[in-house]
Amino acid sequence: MTGLTKKLVCTASLAVALVLSLSGCGDDVGKVSLGLFTTKDVIIDARHDPKIPGVTCHISRIEADLSLADPSDMSISCRQTGPITAAEIANIDKSKNGEVVFKESLSILFKSLKVRRIYDKENQTLLYLSYSTKETNGSHKHALSTVPLYGTEAWIEPLNRN
Repeated sequence: MTGLTKKLVCTASLAVALVLSLSGCGDDVGKVSLGLFTTKDVIIDARHDPKIPGVTCHISRIEADLSLADPSDMSISCRQTGPITAAEIANIDKSKNGEVVFKESLSILFKSLKVRRIYDKENQTLLYLSYSTKETNGSHKHALSTVPLYGTEAWIEPLNRN
């Protein structure tokens, strides 16, 4: 083996180990095969927001074990599944960029799925944006889900809404 070949094998082995180690990070809720003659499955994970445990996000994505296939397509749906308090909202990043709340490796090609929480102060809503970190077919794949604070302990009654 040449030095370059050894480096590529080492890098690929490390990437495979990373993918396999991160694939168990969520609560595996469902797994649907895409067919008899494929190794690809749709995986559905449940993730709780680490700073707002009353929010659960279900993320579906393609899993193609040890494949060079593009696993960029994903979907996200987040809902209130427990109490959300004003103290929890006070403790989150409220910048326009928000903060990454989940991150997972998607392939041996160093592609990641990230979920970022952004707070919409005017509408008192939490936005959860899932996106792929690598461009695919001229586009970064992404999906959006929202969790309104209305009806929670964190809701602040607007003074005048016209």
